[in-house]
Amino acid sequence: MDKISLERKCILVQGNFDVLHPGHIRLLKFAKECGDWLIVAVNSDATMSVKSRVNENYRLELVKSLECVDDAFLTTYSASELIEKHKPHAVVKGKEFEERYNPELTALNSYGGKLIFGSGEFEANAEQFVKRVEYLKNNFDYSESQAYAQRHNIDLVSMNKCLDDVKHVRATVIGEIIVDEYVQGTAVGLSQEDPTIVMTPNRTDTFLGGAAITAAHIKSIGAKAVNLISVLGNDEAATFAKEKVKNYQVTPYFYLDDSRPTPLKTRYRAGSKTLLRVNEVRHHKIAKDIQDAIFEQVEALLPNTDLLVFSDFNYGVLPTSLVQRLTTLCKQYDVKLVADSQTSSQVGDISRYFDMDLITPTEKEVRVALNNPDDGLVILAQKLTEKSHSKNLVITLAEEGVLIHKPSRDLKNWENDRLPAINKHAIDPAGAGDCFLAASSLALAANASPWHAYYLGSLASACQVSTTGNTPLSLSLLKQTVEESFR
Repeated sequence: MDKISLERKCILVQGNFDVLHPGHIRLLKFAKECGDWLIVAVNSDATMSVKSRVNENYRLELVKSLECVDDAFLTTYSASELIEKHKPHAVVKGKEFEERYNPELTALNSYGGKLIFGSGEFEANAEQFVKRVEYLKNNFDYSESQAYAQRHNIDLVSMNKCLDDVKHVRATVIGEIIVDEYVQGTAVGLSQEDPTIVMTPNRTDTFLGGAAITAAHIKSIGAKAVNLISVLGNDEAATFAKEKVKNYQVTPYFYLDDSRPTPLKTRYRAGSKTLLRVNEVRHHKIAKDIQDAIFEQVEALLPNTDLLVFSDFNYGVLPTSLVQRLTTLCKQYDVKLVADSQTSSQVGDISRYFDMDLITPTEKEVRVALNNPDDGLVILAQKLTEKSHSKNLVITLAEEGVLIHKPSRDLKNWENDRLPAINKHAIDPAGAGDCFLAASSLALAANASPWHAYYLGSLASACQVSTTGNTPLSLSLLKQTVEESFR
């Protein structure tokens, strides 16, 4: 490349971009906003201390495909050499580098260039900054998932073996049961009195969510046996939950708490859009005697349990003291531990689930747990695993898919990858996380590799969001989707 003219505010970003994920895209969008022309130097395979799973030409191609990138090239130069060659207006690096030694400063100071730190806005949808190609005739796009499968030596034979092995897994799911009510109607227009959308309800559909649907997914995917432990109120929602669970072929252990209602969430929808959500919940902790009863029940079940799943909505069913007691107990029986802890209105802390085999927080849940609004996704992931001692971490990113982080105490041995949202036109995304958690944790308990587990989880999520309402995943549909993903 020739030297960029100083009349144009050129911004330079350098990196490996081993697996392009939303954190990279946000950083690059932020960088583009700092000037007029964004150039990206992608480190050549020859310069990387840890060998990438992704060929340098493919890494370059992905960076070039981004709308915000004006030019990109492979390089063997150091940062200082690139700065001397191109004289950029500024170099942009992730916020996590702000307190470290930055060798770029010397070269930038020689002519008045700037060093800017930032990771972009996490609320933004990074996918919108990728150039669109053609409209997908089929909602399922396997192009990136197939590349992921190649990187991790995943094929149809190994995935079919994974599905066969889960038939031997015995699981216990503990957490809040949610009753999800969908009021479907027609949007009439705006109210004459105030700026409120008026809708006419046509029908009401009711489903089970939370720990109940996670248990149902695990059973429907093929687990040998599934126990479900939860606390219900004395109300109609509890009656519905008890009747519905009978259809799921799981064994329920329900405890009554008169001081709290069974969580009920009502969504008012017009077409495929949700207009309003109303949540009837309480957040106080369950009583000590109920905690003790749950502990004793889990203790009785553990000799015949391979997997324990915490499905926590932070409505008080899983206080920290109970979680710690159950975690210690599970370690004695060598039971796999998985946790999902939903954060709502800054309430919740996924890091209190210590020493799990897998946690699957959203990005918001990670940032709340770490009180960290600044760092990029990979740094966040590593910090959370250091805090929680989780063996595996997946950050779920809604329509952007998932970021996978393989932690390591040796900073050079981090490994990250991503799986996009395979279903590009989700009808109802409400059950995607539950389904991902169920399928991936079940595969881990069957001794599949984490890479296989997340592949299965992503395919399961793609199937789940194809319909309205959170219903148990069809095993035949999942098997069909697994086969199609390798064609």
